[in-house]
Amino acid sequence: MFIRPFAALAMLGVLAAPTFADAADKPTDPQIAHIAYTAGVIDIEAAKLAVSKSKTKAVVDFAKDMLRDHEAVNKQALDLVKKLKVTPEDNDTSKALTKAAKAERAKLKKLKGAAFDKAYIDNEVAYHKQVDGALETLLIPSAQNAELKSLLETGLKIFQGHEMHAEHVAAGLK
Repeated sequence: MFIRPFAALAMLGVLAAPTFADAADKPTDPQIAHIAYTAGVIDIEAAKLAVSKSKTKAVVDFAKDMLRDHEAVNKQALDLVKKLKVTPEDNDTSKALTKAAKAERAKLKKLKGAAFDKAYIDNEVAYHKQVDGALETLLIPSAQNAELKSLLETGLKIFQGHEMHAEHVAAGLK
């Protein structure tokens, strides 16, 4: 089974909202910005890999959608942090996400054909479920800045659509 990049969040206890009863345990806006941006970069890199490796139209089309949407949201996030003069803050969660994603990409790079397609899409389904859960239960509720919160809420709507799209592609691959 593949390591899911957002499994790193779960391992750190970040996805479990009840763990964050104390405000001090919640991520700060600079940390949230970095976590969200890192999650987007991870999906962009996975999508680039899928575009280059897959020969399946549905998988390539899905990956191209991921590229377009995650690059657009990350651009908005960068524009917002510049406007607010906030420096995104690297943190244990973003570091764990990056490490897990690197391991996942290494595994995907070794696969070909239908095995690659299935592993990539299965990972995308799981990844988007976890991203959506993290946005709903932790990142959006923890965000203090209204513009950051709004961007995260917009991202959530887009990423919920990604989850449904990934599930549809996965069903077509079986």
